[in-house]
Amino acid sequence: MAYIYPAPGVVSKQSTLKLSVEANNAVTPELTVPALQDVTVNAANDVFTWTQLDQGSKLQIATTATNSLSMNIVLDQTVFFGDSGATAGEADFKGIFGLSTAKDLLDFELYLGDTSDGQEGKTITGKGYVTGLAPTVSADSPVWVSPITITVDGDYTVA
Repeated sequence: MAYIYPAPGVVSKQSTLKLSVEANNAVTPELTVPALQDVTVNAANDVFTWTQLDQGSKLQIATTATNSLSMNIVLDQTVFFGDSGATAGEADFKGIFGLSTAKDLLDFELYLGDTSDGQEGKTITGKGYVTGLAPTVSADSPVWVSPITITVDGDYTVA
C-alpha cells in the first residue's frame, strides 16, 4: 500500500497549488501558491429527496456535485497582491487578491504529494474561481494567514 505523503518541506514532493487565468490558455501555470495549510478537496454530491404514499421512508437520488478546494495560506506579499514585473493579465501579475476581485475563471492544478513508497502522486485539475479570502493576523499568530477557496466550475480531473 502506498499512502499519499505530501512530505512537508521536501521540494518537488509536497502538495502544491498552481493557478493560471483560464482565458490565457497558459501551457504552464502562471502562479504557484506557497505556504499551503489544511488543504481540503470537497466533492459533495447534492441529493434530491422525496416521499411517496406507498413508501414508509424517504427516497433519494444523487444529483449534481458542488466541488471546491479550500485551504489556509500564509501570505506572501508578491503572491497575494501580484508581481508588477510579470506579464499583465496573468495570474502572477494579478496575485490571489486580484484574481478574486477580478472574478477571473482560473485553471488550477493541485498536486497532492508523492506516495509513501516514493512514487509520483496524483494531480487534481479543473477550473474555478478564487473566493473566501479573509486575511487575519494576531499576537498569537504574527504572520498574515488567509483562508482561500476555489469554487470549482464543473468537474475535477485526476491525473
